[in-house]
Amino acid sequence: MMAGLLAVVVGLCLINIGWGLEPPYRIHTLFSVECQNYFDWQTVGLVHSFRKSGQPGPITRLLSCTDEEKKNYRGMELAPTFEVPSMSKHPRTGDWYPAINKPAGVVHWLKNSKDAQNVDWVVILDADMIIRGPILPWDIGAEKGRPVAAYYGYLVGCDNILAKLHTKNPELCDKVGGLLAMHIDDLRALAPMWLSKTEEVREDTAHWSTNITGDIYGKGWISEMYGYSFGAAEVGLRHKINDNLMIYPGYIPREGVEPILMHYGLPFSVGNWSFSKLQHHEDNIVYDCNRLFPEPPFPREVKAMEPDKQKVRGLFLNLECINTLNQGLILQHATFGCPKPKWSKYLSFLKSKNFAELTRPKGLTPKSLHIMEPQHIPKKEPENLPTESTKIHTLFSTECSTYFDWQTVGLMHSFGQSGQPGNITRLLSCTEEDLRNYKGHDLAPTHYVPSMSRHPLTGDWYPAINKPAAVLHWLNHVQTDAEYIVILDADMIMRGPITPWEFKASKGKPVSTPYDYLIGCDNELAKLHTSHPEACDKVGGVIIMHIDDLTKFALLWLHKTEEVRADTAHWGTNITGDVYNSGWISEMYGYSFGAAELKLKHVISREIMIYPGYAPEAGINYRVFHYGLDFSVGNWSFDKANWREVDLVNNCWAKFPDPPETSEADRTNDEVYQRDLLSIECGKTLNEALRLHHERRNCGEMMTTSSSLVPPDVEVVKLEGSNESEMVADSVLPAESSQTFLDFRFWMIFLWAVSVLGFGLVLMVIVRGKGQKKRGKKRSVTSRVEFKESLGSR
Repeated sequence: MMAGLLAVVVGLCLINIGWGLEPPYRIHTLFSVECQNYFDWQTVGLVHSFRKSGQPGPITRLLSCTDEEKKNYRGMELAPTFEVPSMSKHPRTGDWYPAINKPAGVVHWLKNSKDAQNVDWVVILDADMIIRGPILPWDIGAEKGRPVAAYYGYLVGCDNILAKLHTKNPELCDKVGGLLAMHIDDLRALAPMWLSKTEEVREDTAHWSTNITGDIYGKGWISEMYGYSFGAAEVGLRHKINDNLMIYPGYIPREGVEPILMHYGLPFSVGNWSFSKLQHHEDNIVYDCNRLFPEPPFPREVKAMEPDKQKVRGLFLNLECINTLNQGLILQHATFGCPKPKWSKYLSFLKSKNFAELTRPKGLTPKSLHIMEPQHIPKKEPENLPTESTKIHTLFSTECSTYFDWQTVGLMHSFGQSGQPGNITRLLSCTEEDLRNYKGHDLAPTHYVPSMSRHPLTGDWYPAINKPAAVLHWLNHVQTDAEYIVILDADMIMRGPITPWEFKASKGKPVSTPYDYLIGCDNELAKLHTSHPEACDKVGGVIIMHIDDLTKFALLWLHKTEEVRADTAHWGTNITGDVYNSGWISEMYGYSFGAAELKLKHVISREIMIYPGYAPEAGINYRVFHYGLDFSVGNWSFDKANWREVDLVNNCWAKFPDPPETSEADRTNDEVYQRDLLSIECGKTLNEALRLHHERRNCGEMMTTSSSLVPPDVEVVKLEGSNESEMVADSVLPAESSQTFLDFRFWMIFLWAVSVLGFGLVLMVIVRGKGQKKRGKKRSVTSRVEFKESLGSR
């Protein structure tokens, strides 16, 4: 009786862990690679994780090699392999496009493999993936005619002319990729169309541009992904799209979600350690005995460095990814007959029960199974307008330089005086070298962000891209309970609170300030870079946005910035309004075009921000000074660009030239007078912020001159090229050594003393030689001796 009951329980458990809802259950996993070291170490990682995860059924590597490559290839034994003729160089067109080997390999496998005749479900992965738990198509919701896939939101061609050109059913085009789980009958119908549509899109060079495809390189590199989406639409497959099953290391999983697949296609880091697959493109690490990827921190070190439990979850995924790769390499080296590696703490950890527990197969959670709404449009929720109890958070972006440091001091001081609700965070983008030498960690609550000033893929030098990149990084790494986010620039002074309830922000309707010079919203630029040019708003500076909107929008903001920056053909002033003709305001267009893509229509307010030097409108209480332009009052002027290389923060009592007193403002008419009052207020606020900062730094006593506050014993000097009022303490500027000055003074005194002594000796000789002169001459000599003595006493 007990044995029978136990058998029933075991049977139920087997059903619950995923042996299907309805037979048959035969499953096969495929991935596609080429004959290169780059794919060999990825193969080792994927196959090792396949075995650890408990994924049922066989796995097959579809290996595409030319005859020449195969002669020298060493990795035939790395995985169960089905050889595929290489199509990297197209046999008909001669086009070099290795990504086409994926659909070509699947077609070849279906036609020529015996395994393809004995399978019901197929899971297709990329080589640069780590499996964390069984991927069972029937458990994740796949049905015949309804495959399951991961979300690839950047495939914007599903929404524009590209889909209309390349499929009869553009309305069925799904933005999917990465993970594919489908019935074998669906794959048989899809595969030839997948290959054909890939060739078709690849040959359509007229529509490769970034604004049409979403490919930031504009080179048709993601044609294979469109080939899949268009092919599936052509045969009428509609996907169940899941954005929780797969995660990129470096991202934080959503609460309650346990991803079962990691796709390490992007760089990721833990503390000072980082990994990027592109840095190992030619790496023969598989064949170098006992060589591993650089070891990351240990889990206990990560727990010590990061108190936020949700962030720790994300960091642990990073560790799991690289540690699984290294564990696979260790086992592969052993199969090659490599000598036993020397003992190390890291190797001991990889063999420990602790690591085995951390990387045991993961199961699905209810939230992991969430299927996105059709056409990726979330359910429309009732509009909840913000109230005074609504939580808000303020962000601003800077870099590791003294130029941004004094701006940070000004903004932080004004934030404290403004009455702005909620907290504020500085998004600090720095290279590792910058960070080592940086002194301004204490200037503001800070979230550190890897610098994108030099683009990691294109090498383009464009620091302004750090703003959207930093906002995206913050969203992916920080848990916030704020419902609305206020985004400012560093070169701003707050004069009062900026709240969503006062300025009528709501979900789907962010608030911003007018940037009328963004003329690209009115011409071909918007038509090129957004599918909804009619929704393009000329806005920027101050942004108030609901957190849900920002979460969807941030990646598009970054993506569109890259896109506009890459579109050098349309940098002209007549198209963009950029007076420098250099693409410098690409980030601003990235914001407008990204928002237009989501059809976020802004509430545009002229009552939030003013530039000092502009005449205010009567009766408006502006909340922000944006001192991005030079301004003046009488002979006094201020231009932030003149202070780019001056360290006002780390030199005690350094500050800007004092603006005039309000009594000196031009009273010619009230408009000019009000303009000057605002300009004076901005200048005084910056200097007050610096004064308080120096007090906090315990700079000691200060003395006042007629023009500025300076440290004791420091002269006020005029900067070259400045007007008479632009005076700073010389401690702010590169100064000569004080020892050099002392040496110079010593020699001046010495030469003066020698001269006096020599002159006295000459007089003495003259006096002695004329001892017999007349009395009148004696008096003359006596007077000279007295003169000599008087000099000697000096």
